[in-house]
Amino acid sequence: MHVPSHAEIVMEGRILKDKTHREWMVEMLRTYDFKRMQPVFELDALYYRNDPIFHDILSGYSEHRLLMGMPIEAKLNRNVKQALPQTRQVVLTDGGCNWLHAVIQIAKKNQTDTKKAISAAFAAHRSLKTAIVVDDDIDPRDPAAVEYAIATRFQADKDLIIIPKQRGSSLDPSSDQKNLLTTKMGMDATKSFFKNKEGFEIAKIPKQDKMSIKKYLR
Repeated sequence: MHVPSHAEIVMEGRILKDKTHREWMVEMLRTYDFKRMQPVFELDALYYRNDPIFHDILSGYSEHRLLMGMPIEAKLNRNVKQALPQTRQVVLTDGGCNWLHAVIQIAKKNQTDTKKAISAAFAAHRSLKTAIVVDDDIDPRDPAAVEYAIATRFQADKDLIIIPKQRGSSLDPSSDQKNLLTTKMGMDATKSFFKNKEGFEIAKIPKQDKMSIKKYLR
């Protein structure tokens, strides 16, 4: 039997077709999934190096969310950029378990750009629950920067979009689990064209990019 030469552990066995066992697992939202009938693996032989390293994926944490969320994030970037070319990037947030919440960074040209971006994101990823649109001077991977944009560029009576009774994620325990329905939310946390643009400018330390801490270290 040929196996990878760098393998630490090799398990030889069979996945039984006619035998199952009820098992549960932790989902990517760090919640317990309901028990499912899973096929049984019967181990026949085990081979390993001296002091082998066993690497496993911890369900519900960063490795699990990376494997699940990375292809969806790529899909979101492709689809939203197709709908709105001035989209810079789309990020699935850690707080949203890399599945339910997205931040969309755009170079806004028209007041309607944000709604196009939000609609495209919800269409691309059915499980998406919240989409926040920010300007290109806001880092979409920085939660503090995104919250800053909400604090200074968002007004709930004008910039909040609520879409009830939409197909959502089966993983979200707050949703209608029987019908798989949820309420989705879009937030326009971008600078308004109807306000003085200077009022949104983020102050910078003069010549900050030319400063070097090395000059002050001995």
